[in-house]
Amino acid sequence: MTSEDIPGAPPQERRLVTEIPGPRSRELQRRRIGAVPPGVGSVLPVYVTEAGGGVVVDVDGNSLIDFGSGIAVTNVGNANPRVVERVRAQAGRFTHTCFMVTPYESYVAVCEALNRITPGDHEKRSFLVNSGAEAVENAVKIARHATGRPAVVVFDHGYHGRTLLTMTLTAKNMPYKHRFGPFAPEVYRMPLAYPYRWPTGPDDAGPEAAAQAVDQITKQIGAENVAAVVVEPIAGEGGFIEPAPGFLPRIAEFCRENGILFIADEVQTGFARTGDLFACEHEGVVPDLVATAKGIAGGLPLAGVTGRADVMDRIHPGGLGGTYGGNPLACEAALAVLEEIEDGGLVERARRIGDVMLPRLRALAERHPAIGDVRGRGAMIAVELVRPGTKDPDPGLTSDVARRCHEAGLLVLTAGTYGNVLRFLPPLVIPEHLLAEGLDVLEAAFRDATA
Repeated sequence: MTSEDIPGAPPQERRLVTEIPGPRSRELQRRRIGAVPPGVGSVLPVYVTEAGGGVVVDVDGNSLIDFGSGIAVTNVGNANPRVVERVRAQAGRFTHTCFMVTPYESYVAVCEALNRITPGDHEKRSFLVNSGAEAVENAVKIARHATGRPAVVVFDHGYHGRTLLTMTLTAKNMPYKHRFGPFAPEVYRMPLAYPYRWPTGPDDAGPEAAAQAVDQITKQIGAENVAAVVVEPIAGEGGFIEPAPGFLPRIAEFCRENGILFIADEVQTGFARTGDLFACEHEGVVPDLVATAKGIAGGLPLAGVTGRADVMDRIHPGGLGGTYGGNPLACEAALAVLEEIEDGGLVERARRIGDVMLPRLRALAERHPAIGDVRGRGAMIAVELVRPGTKDPDPGLTSDVARRCHEAGLLVLTAGTYGNVLRFLPPLVIPEHLLAEGLDVLEAAFRDATA
């Protein structure tokens, strides 16, 4: 695949003309320090002028291979022509009216699409908000209202956002929760079936973790007090942890048996990222409520909550909404994204990316005992780094490898409860040669970091 295959995208090549970051990026970083608080971090302080396909181009003319997709946002690329054209046309008509004041068709069309494509063939309703955190928070709000129950169950290693409630739902203290309390009440955390770290081994992780969760919910909370269970089908910020087989189906079954609403946080896993349209589909799990965001609108701020009609319709008029939720520009972008996923075969493309990456990463792990685990589905892949001969996390090596990748022109992200996971989220439209070259860069970074 060449740049000609990606209309509107910059040349699909890795190109280094300065050190990373270059002088113009460093100057912008000095300006940033005087204007933006340090609490707003950046993985790599290179300032972008253009991006698309599988590259990000900075102000110094460097072109970096993109294995981050804006944290799983630009699944269809950073400047997808369909997205650009629909947003440009909508901006010429109107940029805002507030759907709660005077509605418009594109909002309805996005909701109709979400109702159609999310798991399950039951009747559904959707409404739109701005961010993944807002979607998760509204899903919990709906569940509490619909059930009349207060308690919410979440899992170890989960990440759900930075608002008060979603920060409470999130498992990791630093940097997400540290000194930001007190937190919201009636939130309870259960063990996640983390195959690599489950004490009795990966084969037992699914049934044992599910049994523990059911037992703790029953004894410590009372199932009759639980409004919802909130879970990521693959834990994102926690380290791309794919729960062991059987875990999610058993939790969903327990919820059905006890009138608890199962909320799937598909914010990072949705819209073809994992090789299914939604990650829940992998084990046939049908949620009562689904929170979506990130990949939904090609980089424009949009998120959604989709749920069973009998649940969603219980909320009184005015109980849901928000001034910017379902902005018309973002709705047009979302409709373009959904067309691109279908017409571009991006579900299959995500699977192809996994088929390319996983064998090479497993071969890399055979050469480097610091790679304790290789995991993921589709284009949501990770390696977990440990001290050789142990399962002790090695965040230092993780940071070193990431730094070497960045300096060589490959944008990668870190993650994990222990800060020891390299995660890979290439755009689903990345050309094959850049995917291979990015893996070459990663291999060289490991070689140099462990020499």
